[in-house]
Amino acid sequence: MKQLFLALLAVAALSASVRAAEFHVATNGSDSNPGTRRAPFRTIQRAADRAQAGDHIIVHQGVYRERIDPPRGGSSESQRITYQAAPGERVEITGSEVVTNWVRVQGQVWQTTLPNSFFGSFNPYRDLIHGDWFSPNKREHHTGAVYLNGSWLAEAAVREDVFKPIGRWPLWFANVDATDTTIWAQFISDPRRPVVEINARQTVFYPRKTNVNYITVRGFILRDAATPWAPPTAEQIGLIGPHWSRGWIIESNIICYSTCSGVSLGKYGDQWDNTSADTAEGYVKTIERAYTNGWCKATVGHHVVRYNDISNCEQAGVVGSLGAVFSSVIGNNIHDIHVRRLFSGAEMAGIKFHGAIDAQIRQNHIYRTCLGLWLDWMAQGTRVSGNVLRENDRDVFVEVDHGPFLMDNNLFLSPASLLSRSQGGAYAHNLFAGTIEVNAFDDRQTPFLKPHSTALGGLHNNPRGDDRFYNNIFTDRASLRDYDNSGLPVWMRGNVFLHGAMSSVQEKEPVLRPSFDPAWRILSADDGLVFEAALDPSWATEQAHPLVTTALLGRALIPDAPFENADGSPLCLNRDYFGKKRSLTSPFPGPFEIRNHARWSVKIR
Repeated sequence: MKQLFLALLAVAALSASVRAAEFHVATNGSDSNPGTRRAPFRTIQRAADRAQAGDHIIVHQGVYRERIDPPRGGSSESQRITYQAAPGERVEITGSEVVTNWVRVQGQVWQTTLPNSFFGSFNPYRDLIHGDWFSPNKREHHTGAVYLNGSWLAEAAVREDVFKPIGRWPLWFANVDATDTTIWAQFISDPRRPVVEINARQTVFYPRKTNVNYITVRGFILRDAATPWAPPTAEQIGLIGPHWSRGWIIESNIICYSTCSGVSLGKYGDQWDNTSADTAEGYVKTIERAYTNGWCKATVGHHVVRYNDISNCEQAGVVGSLGAVFSSVIGNNIHDIHVRRLFSGAEMAGIKFHGAIDAQIRQNHIYRTCLGLWLDWMAQGTRVSGNVLRENDRDVFVEVDHGPFLMDNNLFLSPASLLSRSQGGAYAHNLFAGTIEVNAFDDRQTPFLKPHSTALGGLHNNPRGDDRFYNNIFTDRASLRDYDNSGLPVWMRGNVFLHGAMSSVQEKEPVLRPSFDPAWRILSADDGLVFEAALDPSWATEQAHPLVTTALLGRALIPDAPFENADGSPLCLNRDYFGKKRSLTSPFPGPFEIRNHARWSVKIR
């Protein structure tokens, strides 16, 4: 019987491989073609409509002005549907359309008028940005945008502003009446010669329905989406996203120019969208409803977002409420997020996750953002490892999380490193160059979960403490003084404080070098970034530095859960930022394991 069963499995696997098809798409193709290499489809959507589990869609060089709405996904990790740019070919999928009928009004102000039918059922110049925790700053904002040679202009508050001299950003303004959409824009040169584009689609690659699983999107330029505000209490539509599905891989893409968010791993929509009144109680109700919509380890999350360049999003580079559980965000460049500051709210960051259960955030470079990483509610089992954060207003905010979560081998190089309103955190082998602020108490009742699960364990408020700091380097503005008076216990050992950085009375034998200036700096190289700093090899031996393990870290107090790997195995931080083996008896503090260099210079990206 066993042999028969194995034989049937082999036949099934062979049948699946035989059935797998390869569809081709090219700008000179036709949707009436069969989609072969010699007779390709014209649109990616046509290939999406045909593709079944295990199929591959190869898209050839060119610009594709369409929104991809995959009607189905794969059936498993091994039988996924893959969308891929042809190797070596530049393939752009965009939510914008070219507009050429510009007429000069006066000076550098030009005007175009389009029939509303140009936009179909969605007109981004009528669509207002709104939602929970959104702050419009006393004016209206629309999801549309105007682009000149690939870079966007900024929306004016009123039409009269367009007729003023060009400031930091050229401006545009739109008016939509019963029949037409009129756009005024500032152009330094004649816009009929460069390429001028306007938003025509809300998103670029996003299924309309939920539970479209196991899709890979690889190697594209994805840009120009009129995305809406994406709060944790509503459907979170990104330029690209799985829409409450499982097992997507989004890799090696350029993702840019989304009015709100770039990649969304977030929530589905329902009649309760944007009705929370911006309250913690409203989000608790959102979580309760999510359970009835399949929020569990078996059905949602497990996504991989890796090796992408994500930029020019005014809300978040990667956003996800509840739908990012058990996911990995690895090796991305995330930059220039919320840089125009035309509107504000409580959801802007390079990465903004609610419920990052067992999420792995590793080896990313996050810079020029309002806030690099924001882990908001239920960061449990989350690991943040080997990232470089710099030139951000603040690098990390952990808000009302109960842990356990771990941050190790990171470089936090912005003027403000960490803001915490959480407990149950472990910080090991990091370099902190900016301020550290820890809130004394947050009375919001927020969830903790059963380990490695979405199952609710209970609700608790947020006192200061239950944090661990081992083998970190602090310099310049960094200080742990906020922990001097802590409502819960804290554990600190093996930390080094340089150049005015201040230790806490909670640490009995810190290494204090107040006059030692590491003179760290980031240098741009032709092939990446170089980090330089003065580091004293004697720090490894003049004070004990424990090997950081599950046993050392203990259990986060409120959820009563251990610090361990996502698969439940024990942690052991025996590798440094580069994966180099650490000393098991006295590892060097900070991200790098060094023994004999006074001046450390190393390529970090």
